[in-house]
Amino acid sequence: MTTQIRLKTSIAAGNFIVAPGVFDMFSAKIADRIGFSALYMTGYGVSGSHLGVADAGLVTYRDMVERARTIAEGARTPLIADADTGFGGLLNIRHTVRGYEAAGVQAIQIEDQETPKKCGHTPNRRVIPARDMCRKIEVAVDARTLPDTLIIARTDSRTGLGLEEAIRRGQDYAKAGADIVFVEAPESEDEFKRVGDEVDCWLLANMVPTGKSPVVPADQLKAYGFQIAIYPSAGMSVVCAALDANYHYLKAHGSTVGSPTPAYTMAQLHDLTGFPDVWAFEKRFAEN
Repeated sequence: MTTQIRLKTSIAAGNFIVAPGVFDMFSAKIADRIGFSALYMTGYGVSGSHLGVADAGLVTYRDMVERARTIAEGARTPLIADADTGFGGLLNIRHTVRGYEAAGVQAIQIEDQETPKKCGHTPNRRVIPARDMCRKIEVAVDARTLPDTLIIARTDSRTGLGLEEAIRRGQDYAKAGADIVFVEAPESEDEFKRVGDEVDCWLLANMVPTGKSPVVPADQLKAYGFQIAIYPSAGMSVVCAALDANYHYLKAHGSTVGSPTPAYTMAQLHDLTGFPDVWAFEKRFAEN
């Protein structure tokens, strides 16, 4: 499903972007219908839902780009997608950017962690030298073929090296050509404000309830100088909680009748997955 909406145009117009995390087509289709300005394909969500493994560098480029392609083709909303560290060296960065762009991704997130990377709200993350990340950014910017494809440069240096280093890297990454800078895991609202004050670039904030950062309202983030807030766990955390609750109820009662867990009806599922189109096709061509 090709979209004519361009994320770069929306940000340039001064719109603040709230992007829920999506990881499969159920989550993508539901979020797409609600009317968000962007969707965020979470690497954690893809790692967990597609392979059932930790977000620790275990998913491959092929895993991620194919999931991104499926989501981008099945939704009208612009897609921001996690590309981990770019899946290798500089040649891999070029291949990743071109592959994600061809898949329909409008904003490609690349981070400065060592390989294998880890989720940004877990311990023991290590980062590469800033100059090496700047080179990755230069290659990523050069690799894109569409002028409104956005390159997001993420630094994971705050947790291990401190806020000053994270801000310095954010400044360097902006100078290297990143369209959006993403300082991962600030530990207070004041730290978000400092990032907004000191990094001269479009900025992305990661809102992860129960993670390392406080959850800051969108209007406050905008006042601090941010343009985008992603909510990677907004879908997967509630889906897992609902599955856990409903499966436990089924195990205990031998039926889902009376379960307090909210559930779609079969009619809603049929509508979400496109059965009305199938039935219309069959009525037109397949029925005698």
